[in-house]
Order: sequence, then structure tokens, then C-alpha cells
Amino acid sequence: MLHGIALLLSCAVVITAQQPTEPRVALNEAATASDAKGAAAIEARLLTTVLNGSEDSPVTNVRIVVKNIGANFYTYVSGWATFYDSSAVRCGEGLFKLDALAPNESAEVDTPGLRLHCPPASWRIVATNLLSRTAEGTKPIETAPPPSEAVTEKSAPINFVISIDGEEHPIQVNNPIVLKLGNRNAKIVLRPAQ
Repeated sequence: MLHGIALLLSCAVVITAQQPTEPRVALNEAATASDAKGAAAIEARLLTTVLNGSEDSPVTNVRIVVKNIGANFYTYVSGWATFYDSSAVRCGEGLFKLDALAPNESAEVDTPGLRLHCPPASWRIVATNLLSRTAEGTKPIETAPPPSEAVTEKSAPINFVISIDGEEHPIQVNNPIVLKLGNRNAKIVLRPAQ
């Protein structure tokens, strides 16, 4: 008995998991498809009204209008338009694709490769590719460096040589030199005349 209940519950879980996320709708209603997060992304309406397909004479193309009902700009959209007979048995599907679709924009497309073998009672669309525009690389904001204080240019140091009793001592302008004169040190600074 316990095994029977467990089997029944596991079958219910499998059946629930197999239900499509995109609902089937009547032919005169808009079908919606979701993005990867489960939010409604696009919707489609049938433009072709004569859909009397049969095994001997299948309908091979259908025109639909696809509208972007999401907030993303899509650079490529593709998916399947699937048709079901009155017994909810799939009887045809065709691939549609668009190169670009802006938010709230609609575009007319066809479904080449469709082979509709019945007069359908319902349909749905499934988005297989919703490629959004990639974010452009953000550039760091470059700010100008703060203005520095006015720098007065100093001329390159001029080297001089002081010769005391034949002994030469190099000296630069505004750089002191310390000389030992006898038993004391003398500090000598060479400055420009003002």
C-alpha cells in the first residue's frame, strides 16, 4: 500500500514537471514565451488565418507578429511556434527568428519548415534564444588632477669652483659649502645678486 502511494506521488511530480511553462492558447489569442528567469519576454499573434492542414496537404508556412513585451533589447530572437489539434496532440511546429527586437517593438516573421498536418485548435510559442545586447564596457571616470600651486621655475644649478690657496672646492648657487679654516668651520653660500 505504501509503495503504491509513493508511486502515485512520484508520477504526479513527473507529470507536473512535464507541463510546459508557455501555455497553449486559442488561435485568435496571443501566445507568450518566457525568458530564462520565467518572466514573460515575447508574445506572438497569428496573421495566417487559413490553417487547414492535413496529411495529404500540410500547411508549410505561417506568418506571425512577434512583440517584445520585456524590458531587454534583444539582438537575436528565435523560437518555435507549435500547433495542437482538438485532442491536444501536437500536429506541427515551425521555427521563427528575428535579428533584433527592441522593447515594445513588433516584427512580422514566418515559420519556414512548418508541416502542419491538422486543423489546429490551439498553439503556443517557446523562445529558444533571447540574446540581449551586451553591456558596453564601463570606462572609469577620469577626473582632472587638482590644480597644483603655481610652481616657479628654478633655473638649473650653475656650478662654480672656489679656489683657496690652489685647492679647488665646487659650489652651487644657494647650496652651502663648509670649509675648515684653521680651527673653525666656515659656511660659504653663493647667492645671485639682487
